Amino acid sequence: MQRASNLFSADQRQQIEQAVAQAEATTSCEIVPVVATASGRYDRAEDILGLWLATISAIVVWTLYPRTAPEHGDWSGMTLESGLLVLVASIVVAFLAGGILGGQISWLRRLFTPSDQMKDEVATRSRQAFFDRRVHHTSGATGLLIYVSLFEHRAAILADQVVLEKLGQAKLDELCQQLTDGLHQGHPTQAICTVIQAAGQQLAQVLPRTEGAANQLPDALVLID
Repeated sequence: MQRASNLFSADQRQQIEQAVAQAEATTSCEIVPVVATASGRYDRAEDILGLWLATISAIVVWTLYPRTAPEHGDWSGMTLESGLLVLVASIVVAFLAGGILGGQISWLRRLFTPSDQMKDEVATRSRQAFFDRRVHHTSGATGLLIYVSLFEHRAAILADQVVLEKLGQAKLDELCQQLTDGLHQGHPTQAICTVIQAAGQQLAQVLPRTEGAANQLPDALVLID
């Protein structure tokens, strides 16, 4: 799985920070970009793959295990107790192996995770980041969160009260679509910088920067693993 902390080089982080600073130079809005490795736990793949492998293992062991009765005077071969022990051990090992594979392979986790669940998790975690990063705590209620979740391939843009009133939800949705389109092309740094610039241009028209306005939130890219 691609970790947020490993996705951007130092130069790329600096590029995003400069984009935030340039955008905020023209608007009183405080822009906070956040990139998370994942927004949810998603253990469904671990359970399903573990059950599949355990079932296959049980079938294979049961099929291959010799169940013929020994001839008179012959004590070779496995006892019933030994066979049951092998069966149970194979089921346990297969289930654990499936759990490990399901937890480590990203495309398997996405395959077994409903899209609606990922959408809900991203929405929940983006709201959490909005409060954890104090985007809601600016003096003029002018915070804007740009949230990207790598595992789910989803993004969200959340705005505080004044930004939402001045800019409107439709504009925020357009910015979010612009962001996801750019991310889909495989250039996350450029996509984030572009949407920050676009947001700054639109916000400058409805929330222009006032003289002497202080920078209330850090401009740096926030990375969450």
